[in-house]
Amino acid sequence: MESFRLTQKEMIRLAEKYPTPFVVISLTQIERNYAILKEHLPRVNVYYAMKANPAPRIVKTLYRLGASFDTASAGEIEFLSRLGIEGARVIYANPVKTPRSIAIANTLGVRKYTYDDMSEIEKLARLAPGADVMVRIRVKNQKALVDLNAKFGAPPEEAIELLKAAKKAGLNPAGICFHVGSQSTAAEAYEEALLLTRKLFNDAEKCGMHLTMLDIGGGFPIPKVGSRDADVAEMMDSIEHQIERLFPDTEIWCEPGRFICGTAVNLVTSVIGTKTRNGKKWYWLDEGLYGTFSGAIYDHWTFDFESFKPGIKEPVTFLGPSCDSIDFVRYDVMMPNLEMGDLVLVPDCGSYTTASATTFNGFPLATQIYFEDEEVAAERRARENISEIFEAARTA
Repeated sequence: MESFRLTQKEMIRLAEKYPTPFVVISLTQIERNYAILKEHLPRVNVYYAMKANPAPRIVKTLYRLGASFDTASAGEIEFLSRLGIEGARVIYANPVKTPRSIAIANTLGVRKYTYDDMSEIEKLARLAPGADVMVRIRVKNQKALVDLNAKFGAPPEEAIELLKAAKKAGLNPAGICFHVGSQSTAAEAYEEALLLTRKLFNDAEKCGMHLTMLDIGGGFPIPKVGSRDADVAEMMDSIEHQIERLFPDTEIWCEPGRFICGTAVNLVTSVIGTKTRNGKKWYWLDEGLYGTFSGAIYDHWTFDFESFKPGIKEPVTFLGPSCDSIDFVRYDVMMPNLEMGDLVLVPDCGSYTTASATTFNGFPLATQIYFEDEEVAAERRARENISEIFEAARTA
């Protein structure tokens, strides 16, 4: 899986036009990542997890490609509605919702909801009567970067009673959902969850409930620089095989976020201060933990950095611009000597970064740029076309 990455020339050209910090979004990469999912999981309907990156043109691009949307709040649902996206293409996937948010979702045509406890049933039955509901179950996966089952998911042994209670309340018990955790690097966790879910589907059938929908969540990994990447294609192929074997007649969904947008965004930031502390170089950047680097806290993400400068590399510390002593972006990054004003490129920062950024201390959010709108994109396309021509001539 390849990432979108600016060249040094492209970075410099854009920095001449836009003050740092800014992020560059590649819609072509969004399309490429979506295509990979559909190629290796052809049975699966994609519900993009809005929380990862709700940039409007990312959302519109995915909608045009046929994706639906996984939302966590009435605010996200209203945002989609303003973009002209109908409620039929939305699942309200937060297991615990406020009454007001359920009412708003129902008014906007959302008819698919998840829940994982009895207390949610009364709210849904009263405010979204007759809606399709899916029980979220808890599954185990020690290899995930972020465990999403500590806070969410009913014990599997409670799933049938929860479905029965929903049916009794006038809701439609439509299916089951699970999430193996974020940045999961192996298919085994999905396969085990699918086996468990197949048993629950069978148990529901015995109780007179024919389940028709299964949501396998997200968690598909993106590559990390310097690591042994998971074979994502092979992983998805294994999941697809199990889906075909265990659920040949069931409507299947997934909720990818990071996989779609993580590799589609680059940050360009500048050095605004230099110090030497305890014999090590510290570099202040004009973006920090309260901005695009918020994923270091909220998403446990380790960011990579590229300066393009020659020279001997040594471990340095990057810090953000805020007047908060926790604003250390990353320690021991191997970098050449940097100076005031030097540009630093941060790839693979499209998920849980700008979405969770704040204006703490009065620092503005990083400007968002769409690569396809820029002159450098046209130049890249021209270079690629020329390369294709030369390669075709060479092999003719």
